[in-house]
Amino acid sequence: MVYHAGDVIHAAECAVVKEILLVAVAYLVGAIPTGLLLGKAMGVDIRASGSGNIGATNAYRTLGKKVGILTLAGDCLKGIVPVLALKLMGVPDLWVVLGGLAAFLGHVYTVFLGFKGGKGVATALGVFLVISPLAVLCSLMVFLLVVWKWRYVSLGSITAAAAMPLFVILIEHKSFPTLLAIIVASIIVQKHRENIERLKAGTESKFKA
Repeated sequence: MVYHAGDVIHAAECAVVKEILLVAVAYLVGAIPTGLLLGKAMGVDIRASGSGNIGATNAYRTLGKKVGILTLAGDCLKGIVPVLALKLMGVPDLWVVLGGLAAFLGHVYTVFLGFKGGKGVATALGVFLVISPLAVLCSLMVFLLVVWKWRYVSLGSITAAAAMPLFVILIEHKSFPTLLAIIVASIIVQKHRENIERLKAGTESKFKA
């Protein structure tokens, strides 16, 4: 069978279009506001309660432990499902990473809420559970240690996010996952800027089991 240059180019273009569409779907999956939907099911708009954030911590504090855990699981799955699907489809690593970034950005800047969303910690957790599970384990240990020592979820999230790029580069030795970790960590820290100010002022709420 003879392949012409035009056929090869057309096939490559089709592959790129397919990968772009898959990344777009990853964004839409990440954009599903889990905490808001669970709150609405209980007749509560989580954006008007507690910190106003749609993430698991605010859901835990305002709607209870069960809803908080469900929000955490749902937000985490928003990162796992798209990235795992891309890996199983055998797309190049670059597109897997872009899918992970899209899912993360979908949560942080969701199109369904005027591009306002959560802080991205749980969705980032899901993304990296697929891309670098050992790095997630290391960051999770950092998170748990910080929260156990100082009782601040925000401080644990910031510290674990900041440590993630280091763990990824030490474990994976790959440029794309490391770049993803740096971008994600930067956004997570930036989204916690109000928490950082409250930590400095000593007014940040401590975690209560």
